[in-house]
Amino acid sequence: MQSYHEFLDEVLIPEIELQDRIAELGEEISQDYAGKDPHLVCILKGGVIFLTDLMRQISIPHTIDFMAISSYDVGTRHSPGQVRLTMDLHENIHGRNVLLVEDIIDSGNTLSSVLSLLGARKPATLKVCTLLDKVERREVDVPIDYVGFEIADKYVFGYGLDMDQYYRELPFIGIVNENKYTPPE
Repeated sequence: MQSYHEFLDEVLIPEIELQDRIAELGEEISQDYAGKDPHLVCILKGGVIFLTDLMRQISIPHTIDFMAISSYDVGTRHSPGQVRLTMDLHENIHGRNVLLVEDIIDSGNTLSSVLSLLGARKPATLKVCTLLDKVERREVDVPIDYVGFEIADKYVFGYGLDMDQYYRELPFIGIVNENKYTPPE
C-alpha cells in the first residue's frame, strides 16, 4: 500500500483546527438541543471519527445510531447518483429529535435521499451536521444546519474520509495529488 506522503498535496485542515471547530459545533448543538434529547445518526463509514469526537463535545444527554449508504464506486471520486441503503438504523426515530451526522456533502444527492428516507419515519425534528461542505459541487439544494468547514472542490482524505478504504485514521484532512495516487489493485 502506498504511503500517503507520496500523494499528499497539502494538509487542508490540521488536527488542531479540526478539534477546535468540533468543540464549537458541540457547544452550539448542546445549546440548540438543551432539553430535547437529541438522537445522532451517523452515516458510516466516513462519519464515524467525526461522530466520536463530536459526541464528546456535546454536553447534554444524547443517543446515537448508524446507517450505511453506498453511493460511490471503489476508486471513483464522485458519486454516480445511485444511493443504496446497506445498513439501516437499529432504533425507531418516530417523534425523536434527529441530527444526521455526515463527513462530507458535495452534490447533495446522497443527503437528499437519506433525508427523504428518514423524514418518512416522522421524527419530531431532522437536522444535518456535516464536517465538510463542498458548496460549489451542489446539484441538489439540501438543508445543512451545522457546517464544520466549507471547502473547495478538491479530492480530500483523512479524518474518516478514505482513499479506497485506507487512510481514514489520519488526524487531519489532506488534499490528494491525483497524479501521484495509485489505486490498489
